[in-house]
Amino acid sequence: MKYNPFKGTGIALITPFKQDQSVDTESLIRIVNHVIDHSADFLVVLGTTSEAPTLTADEKRLVINTILSVNNGRLPVLLGMGGNNTEAVIEAIKAQDFTGIQGILSVVPFYNKPNQRGMRAHFEAIADASPVPVVVYNVPGRVGVNLQAATCVELAKHPNIIAVKEASGNLQQIMEILRDKPADFDVLSGDDGITQPLMALGATGVISVAANAYTDPFSRMMHAMKEGRTDEALSLHYAMLRMNQLIFADGNPAGIKCLMSHMGLCENVLRLPLVTVNDKVEDDIIEEWKELKNK
Repeated sequence: MKYNPFKGTGIALITPFKQDQSVDTESLIRIVNHVIDHSADFLVVLGTTSEAPTLTADEKRLVINTILSVNNGRLPVLLGMGGNNTEAVIEAIKAQDFTGIQGILSVVPFYNKPNQRGMRAHFEAIADASPVPVVVYNVPGRVGVNLQAATCVELAKHPNIIAVKEASGNLQQIMEILRDKPADFDVLSGDDGITQPLMALGATGVISVAANAYTDPFSRMMHAMKEGRTDEALSLHYAMLRMNQLIFADGNPAGIKCLMSHMGLCENVLRLPLVTVNDKVEDDIIEEWKELKNK
């Protein structure tokens, strides 16, 4: 049986920046402690929400090392390592020090638009090369192609592929994966707003943007679902529903950085081509936070 340490509430950590656009390590330390103190289950480093495409190699190392240092082994760490050049991803894996890192999150190749056979061969090559388990990341809205349920189920048979982060939003597809997958393969929600329904269908966790900020209610919802307290989980799901929509209304991570700035966790700074949310969305986020923060 494969072992998966990435269950429950995973945090797709942002990369905070200072006004001069440099990486804000003090805020990053604050954020990591914030999510751990509010019951996160695992950390996701250099995922989509981190603005990784705009980070230099040195900045990526700084982000990784800062998070690993402050985490100090408290939670499992999943490192984003994907791309559309299979050999380049493999070379990066070979060069990576995995001390303190328990797995990698690898996205479906973007721009190239591989077919299903190409996707399967890509992930099998990465899984063969990786010294740590692999979580596949399906997000067709960003990469331009969809990892179909049948392909995902075939990949689930690989001994080093332990889960999929499913962000297609296609409930039929996700249910087919949940129905057909091996028992030792997990499905993680890639969409905050439908996490509770996916848990009810058999998912075992989430990689969450929202839980960067309101970690506690999100984690309480997840733990309530795992423990069969469905009424409590459903109440929390609906309490967070509007904020889960608002933080994506004008782009990610623009929405979550807006809220986290209002909470005093970081500055509201992104790197181009991403920009801050518009004034209307910012006002709505701040108003909704007044309602949500006491839940």
